[in-house]
Amino acid sequence: MHTVENTPVRIVDEEVMSALRDCSADATRVREVLAKAREIHGLDDDEVATLCAVTDDELLSEVFATARYVKETIYGKRLVLFAPLYVSNLCVNECRYCAFRQKNARVRRRKLTLAEIERETRALVVQGHKRVLLVAGESGARDDRAYIRDAIRTVYSVSDGKGEIRRINVNVAPMDVDAFRELKACGIGTYQVFQETYHRPTYLRVHVKGPKRDYDWRITAMDRAMEAGIDDVGIGVLFGLYDWRYEVLAMLRHIRHLEDKFGVGPHTISVPRLEPAMGSRLAGRPPHAVSDVDFLKLVAIYRLAVPYTGIIMSTREVPELRRATFELGVSQISAGSRTDPGGYSEESTEAKQFSLGDHRLLDEVIRDVAGLGYIPSFCTACYRLGRTGQDFMDLAKPGAIKAHCAPNGLSTFKEYLDDYASPATLATGEKAIAQILEEMAPGIRRRSEAMLDRVAGGERDVFC
Repeated sequence: MHTVENTPVRIVDEEVMSALRDCSADATRVREVLAKAREIHGLDDDEVATLCAVTDDELLSEVFATARYVKETIYGKRLVLFAPLYVSNLCVNECRYCAFRQKNARVRRRKLTLAEIERETRALVVQGHKRVLLVAGESGARDDRAYIRDAIRTVYSVSDGKGEIRRINVNVAPMDVDAFRELKACGIGTYQVFQETYHRPTYLRVHVKGPKRDYDWRITAMDRAMEAGIDDVGIGVLFGLYDWRYEVLAMLRHIRHLEDKFGVGPHTISVPRLEPAMGSRLAGRPPHAVSDVDFLKLVAIYRLAVPYTGIIMSTREVPELRRATFELGVSQISAGSRTDPGGYSEESTEAKQFSLGDHRLLDEVIRDVAGLGYIPSFCTACYRLGRTGQDFMDLAKPGAIKAHCAPNGLSTFKEYLDDYASPATLATGEKAIAQILEEMAPGIRRRSEAMLDRVAGGERDVFC
């Protein structure tokens, strides 16, 4: 086990519980909080607790309307797409909710070779993907660090003539500072790891053995990543393990710690809900199941509490619920996902890490997103131009980032339509682009049209 002298993230149960217990959710108070949220400067614990307590339908509709306003103000119509790329399900941890837990004999263990990683990457590239999230279990092997570095280099090396993976984000076990420096040198985008639950007693109950059982080592992972120079990090909670209201407030304390210490909060927040997993009784019976209404509410609350941060929605959820979250705050989604090593290039019958709710292909998801009036974006411009960490936050917090997001999103969407789209998606996409251009301010529209013309002329990877 690892040791940490002092856990710098201060999450005191009594303080969190007190905020939840003492909050007022009367109409006057709720509307005061929503008025502050519209200023897009975020919310404090008591204000978030107030919104967590809202049950009145009329007030809840006002919460959702405010979230729509903030989402549109910060990010506009763009919705970033990516795919997870599982390279290994070898794991020494015994996490009671996960199909990849060490003692689960129902899963065939596999660690992809570099040739297999290349094949998986190619299968994603020919679909039109440009962004992947590389995922690996914590095998405990001495060569784990070198394997992840080699896997990243392999993914970046693949091209099919039309496209390639332009940005790799990474979800792997916490490391020490030196290992994080090596990871940064590989050219990753965001480093992502979830605390799963911030409630320490629950954490210890569901993480039975293995390095992951060390709560303090995990919660300080982002400190070490940022100390190593990785200024874009992603955090998350596995909702259903403990009371969602506690988790929301506890995560906000984690976020404030990062802001206070590094001047930068998380680049993304992920909101996975516990879903059935083969070989896990707990996953099929969440101890604190989150209803659909509460799930939509917590997405909206995150958008109001941390307005600058991207919110990620995975394919754990069914299409209908995913659609509902787009306007409430979600700004990134996975699409066409497979959650087992080799799942993209092979007809896989292996156990997945968890059950999926959205089984649609990338093309279907893009057609749906465009039909709803959003820009399906594969943009990686901020990473390429150094708009990360503090530079990104300086643009995102006042809502200035969408002046870049909209043109870049349209450019990558046009690229997808010309190179990969089915006829039905092409027709829907061209109609969506025309409509979005009509709604743009003149200056941003002129820039967008110029970039679209360059893509139509055969140029690729056009960004500003």
